[in-house]
Amino acid sequence: MKFNTKAIHGGQILDPAYGSVMTPIYQTSTYAQTSPGKHKGYEYSRTHNPTRTNFERSIASLENGNHGLAFASGLAAIDAIIKTLNPGDEIISTNDLYGGSYRLFTKIFEKYDLKFHFVNMEDPKYVEAKINSKTKLIWAETPTNPMMNVVDIRSMSQLAKHNKILLCVDNTFATPYIQRPLDLGADIVMHSATKYIAGHSDVVIGAIVVNDSILHEKLSFIQNASGATPGPMDCFLTLRGIKTLHLRMQRHSENAEKVAMYLKEHKKIQNVYWAGFKDHKNYKIAKSQMDAFGGMVSFIPVDKTFETAKKIAESLKLFTLAESLGGVESLCCHPASMTHASIPVEEREKSGLVESLLRLSVGIEDVDDLIDDLNHAIG
Repeated sequence: MKFNTKAIHGGQILDPAYGSVMTPIYQTSTYAQTSPGKHKGYEYSRTHNPTRTNFERSIASLENGNHGLAFASGLAAIDAIIKTLNPGDEIISTNDLYGGSYRLFTKIFEKYDLKFHFVNMEDPKYVEAKINSKTKLIWAETPTNPMMNVVDIRSMSQLAKHNKILLCVDNTFATPYIQRPLDLGADIVMHSATKYIAGHSDVVIGAIVVNDSILHEKLSFIQNASGATPGPMDCFLTLRGIKTLHLRMQRHSENAEKVAMYLKEHKKIQNVYWAGFKDHKNYKIAKSQMDAFGGMVSFIPVDKTFETAKKIAESLKLFTLAESLGGVESLCCHPASMTHASIPVEEREKSGLVESLLRLSVGIEDVDDLIDDLNHAIG
């Protein structure tokens, strides 16, 4: 089954009660049992819910994985993954990652004696240099948020397998329409499904996909025991969004390319970050592991001042100044004061995330209108 068909039919089970074509919203906390311990596969909705099951099956199908798990947010999904580790374990992560991930790693889990190394993952040698007997996990984002750096998933997988450690890829920016990390050797794929997967800025939800049954069992236990699960309405909305994922990602990618090219030629813009530029230092890797380049673009004005970036952000009309990304509408974000504010300034700037940088989530509007909006705001 090809991807466009999977988006609509993949992993789905028609409602056994009445044959409903769309997955029903099973808005229930508990289920009737015919005898103590005897039920129809569902006993309590923190543990399982039929609407959630269909979402989990759908996201697993899209990622070519065996098992999907849904969580109340992307961070709840990350939390579950890190909880599979033990005190004393070490994790290697990219030095350019989502601020919420960094905050969770450093402010929550470091106090439980987990050690995190943040390195430039564009070159595998920096990762290899940090691997030791305590290393249990490599955590990669690609493209990274917000610098659009590209990590070679195949090389990371080879390192992980050689050293008997796990590789997790945050696939939020790319989605399985563009990139399927399990096919490239990753052990775990994680999504903030709030973003492109759901696609309409109306739900907060996370997801994990794995192939290994033992790993799935561990994560499933944590999912139920910790209880950070989404409600049936969240799962229903995300399932509805998935049905147009292929159409949306195609338009997001097309629009972002035109926006990136426009910004690159603009005399008042100094740097533009987008994975699809042929002069991107890891363009060949991006081309080999991605089917398109996604809808995210970051840029820095020529004068590199916060005041100019602020003026641009406040002058935009179609691009809404807001956190998050991946909805059908275009958004502009100032990462240093919004999504990445929890990362210390000196750490942000090491990876190029300066106060003058703006991040665009390019929506599916008419691209000429989006470029006119940017043109007016930049001046």
